[in-house]
Amino acid sequence: MRQLSHIGIAVRDLDASIALFEKIFQPAAIHREVVPDQKVEVASFMVGSARLELIAPTAPDSPIARFLEQRGQGIHHLAFETDDLATEMGRIAEEGIQLINRTPSAGAHDMLIAFLHPKSTGGVLIELCQHAQREQ
Repeated sequence: MRQLSHIGIAVRDLDASIALFEKIFQPAAIHREVVPDQKVEVASFMVGSARLELIAPTAPDSPIARFLEQRGQGIHHLAFETDDLATEMGRIAEEGIQLINRTPSAGAHDMLIAFLHPKSTGGVLIELCQHAQREQ
């Protein structure tokens, strides 16, 4: 693992959440994109060296919509960057940690992503991510 990539925060209303977080953190720039594979729209910005991602569902059957229904708004996941996602997924599976994804999928910021099941990680949803151009 290279580093913490970002903190994902599930929100119901992306525009209202952007307005709130702009008041708190006064980010220099906000990047927005729709991630069709995940059925979400993401707004991300830097706070010092940390990136925060506000994540809103674009469909009622998206994982974020289910999370919001069950738990409400709040921290959804911690994401860690790796140089070789496939190798990390294999290593983690060999350690007996349950993966939600069997293969990487497309995420925001041109990243490949995979999630570890929170039942295997002490209740924390962990995302592993890799820049697509670094794909091994």
